[in-house]
Amino acid sequence: MRLGYTWGSILVVVAASVTGDILVSLAMKQVGDLGHVYRERGFWCTVKAVMGNGTLWAGVCFMALAFFALLFALSWADVSLVAPASAALTYVGNALTAKVFLRENVDRRRWIAALLVAAGVVLVAG
Repeated sequence: MRLGYTWGSILVVVAASVTGDILVSLAMKQVGDLGHVYRERGFWCTVKAVMGNGTLWAGVCFMALAFFALLFALSWADVSLVAPASAALTYVGNALTAKVFLRENVDRRRWIAALLVAAGVVLVAG
């Protein structure tokens, strides 16, 4: 039962973290180059543009959910399993969702790295 809780919470960490990362990236692409916004409109307009973006706040909420799921996972399992597994699976998830949802170019080298990271998770979990 404890193993199910551990892997369930790790999957929640990964899903929430990947969702948060994608939403924050999308929000910053909506806002645009902060240096340009700052030069054109000044400091307070830059702050308003960032803080007024609902997509950013949704991403922050998902990141907070990932943090609390990580706390639950750490209460059920060792950090030597939880930390590498959640980080590695988040890395793989980020590569996949960046390719699919953000249409980013994920080259062969990044895919190989993601597969090696996933293989490391299998070794740690085994």
